[in-house]
Amino acid sequence: MAINYNLTKQLKQFFGFDKFKGDQEAIISNLLDGNDTFVLMPTGGGKSLCYQLPSLIMEGTAIVVSPLIALMKNQVDVINGMSEKGGVAHYINSSLNKAAITQVMNDIRSGLTKLLYVAPESLNKEESVEFLKTIKISFYAIDEAHCISEWGHDFRPEYRNIRPTINKIGNAPVIALTATATDKVRTDIKKCLGISDAKEFKSSFNRPNLYYEVRQKRTDDDTNKQIIMFIRQNPGKSGIIYCLSRKKVEELAEILKANEIKAAPYHAGLDSATRSQTQDDFLMERIDVIVATIAFGMGIDKPDVRFVIHYDIPKSLEGYYQETGRAGRDGGEGQCIVFYSPKDLQKLEKFMEGKPVAEQDIGRQLLQETEAYAESSVCRRKLLLHYFGEEYKQDNCRNCDNCLHPKQKIEAKDALVVVLAAIKAVKENFMQDYVIDFVKGRATDDIVSHHHDELDEFGAGEEMDPKLWNPVIRQAMIMGYIKKDVENYGLLKLTAAGKRFLKAPSSFMIVEDNDFRYDYEADDSDGCTAALDPQLYSQLKSLRKKVAAKNNVPGYVVFQDVSLEQMATMYPVTMAELQNIQGVGAGKAMRYGKDFLKLIKEYCEENEIERPEELRVRTVAKKSMLKVKIIQSIDRQVALDDIAQAQGLEFGELLDEVDAIVYSGTKLNIDYFLEEVMDEDHVDDIYDYFMESETDSLDDAIEELGGDYSEDEIRLVRIKFLSEQAN
Repeated sequence: MAINYNLTKQLKQFFGFDKFKGDQEAIISNLLDGNDTFVLMPTGGGKSLCYQLPSLIMEGTAIVVSPLIALMKNQVDVINGMSEKGGVAHYINSSLNKAAITQVMNDIRSGLTKLLYVAPESLNKEESVEFLKTIKISFYAIDEAHCISEWGHDFRPEYRNIRPTINKIGNAPVIALTATATDKVRTDIKKCLGISDAKEFKSSFNRPNLYYEVRQKRTDDDTNKQIIMFIRQNPGKSGIIYCLSRKKVEELAEILKANEIKAAPYHAGLDSATRSQTQDDFLMERIDVIVATIAFGMGIDKPDVRFVIHYDIPKSLEGYYQETGRAGRDGGEGQCIVFYSPKDLQKLEKFMEGKPVAEQDIGRQLLQETEAYAESSVCRRKLLLHYFGEEYKQDNCRNCDNCLHPKQKIEAKDALVVVLAAIKAVKENFMQDYVIDFVKGRATDDIVSHHHDELDEFGAGEEMDPKLWNPVIRQAMIMGYIKKDVENYGLLKLTAAGKRFLKAPSSFMIVEDNDFRYDYEADDSDGCTAALDPQLYSQLKSLRKKVAAKNNVPGYVVFQDVSLEQMATMYPVTMAELQNIQGVGAGKAMRYGKDFLKLIKEYCEENEIERPEELRVRTVAKKSMLKVKIIQSIDRQVALDDIAQAQGLEFGELLDEVDAIVYSGTKLNIDYFLEEVMDEDHVDDIYDYFMESETDSLDDAIEELGGDYSEDEIRLVRIKFLSEQAN
């Protein structure tokens, strides 16, 4: 049937293009032949054309199921804008009144409308089904088809009802389209839509123009500062910043505006007129930056977005790929930066509580993949493409942080042998965490109940570096020695190559993972910023040691490592400049700052250093007011859990705020609260630990103090200690 059409001519006539991109022509021909079709095409690959052009050619009306009202409106406007008269494309959703819906139905009945966009909820309504039964349907297009799968990044239960509804309306070819789908999701889509025999068209997921980078998230203030610096270094460029919560979207948009950046928030809690206006402002370049929730992934269609920043780690790699795919759709520059802290993963896990067990299992597996991407030192492009079942053969893509700053490879042959033998020993029936516990010789309740602690292979890696196991397993997957059975809870299986390696081991070089454990500390070397002056940094550390010894306190009490790093980068020489350094408030600057400022000033003069222009990040009153309210409440001796409740915070979030206050040099007295909730001896024990410790790391404290004290207790005493000793 398709041979009757000159598709290139039709393409030129309707869309003004001279040639098709990639598989577009083959996809359209397959659909015109009346065949079910599955299209896996990355964002920006031209998916929409695959159903728009055949709808204009074929007899009848094509039904396009789309999840986003904003995207429907945008596409309908585009199609109608190309046509001589309006009504060629329409949409039906909850935003239309009765009169508008009647007009749509009349245009369809008259044969004018070739393309009808519907939300799945609207399609499934009884009145929609009864109407659509009366018209000629050319085909059904299911856009964003990953929404049908629980394993997809944006699962919507209404999508599950599409096939039963199609059966009620009447049969016609189905084309399913998505920009992100793993093998599991792809199988799920085809099964649920009843198109198991559909011809598949899969395009490469590689976007060579996109640069990928993961940055450590320490504090909100530090992240805000980095984002502002980045935007200032890219003036006039369009960008999207994704945040986990609506509250954060609003806050960050305000901070950006306070710093003279043309930005606006976008989330589902805003009214449709505001959202529409923001989208138009972005497209017309009246604003440069949109700050949006992660849920808002599919609603922006702008080819020259130059950067996508994730303030929080996304809950799946599909979601991350989809969102970063908004950058550089015109083939030009696209920078994709994500800020990562293990705490973000804990928050996302917490969100899953209360959901069905199966949904929690899926969610945790997806989070593990995201964690692996963030922490790995392997080429980011290689990791992403491997996740989507595509092999990237180059060792260095030259366009991600890991490839531009490669870590030294280490030999891990013996560790891989231990892992492969362990997977074999437990009959390929367990997940990654279980296998790691097994090789480390950890007799967990689970391992003991399976009697696996009695196996010879148990504890075979006990003497090896515990940080090895995750990178060994992850990189063994990429090399094809191990595969993860996603159909079955993510159980680890040996491949044929893995079995051969076990029989005849050879060299297996890996790179160790990045370490994102520290919230307030940075490594002396790798954690330092690129612009850091190592000579000055060394002198500042020596001075800190002297000042700490003079005051009989640990070094971190005077200034944290991260504060010294920034001093060695920004060269502050006045009290005002010093207070712009992370972790340095007015109190701490006054108490310890004089000697450090003198050292930096003399160093700059001696070495004729031109200091970088100071970056002043303006905060918004709301954030400052929260801190003021917390300080005032503590001064009035209000219980900390009551303060948290009054400010709409979790207890842990309140402690984050109190941490930031004392780390900046403000003295707080929480003895009244400690007397109520903690034994005096326990307070003394934890206090003594921090007095003697060389680090204020919470993880180290928890490890050292064992199971005797809770994390909250340790944090509370650390606040008391820092308040008394550092401020």
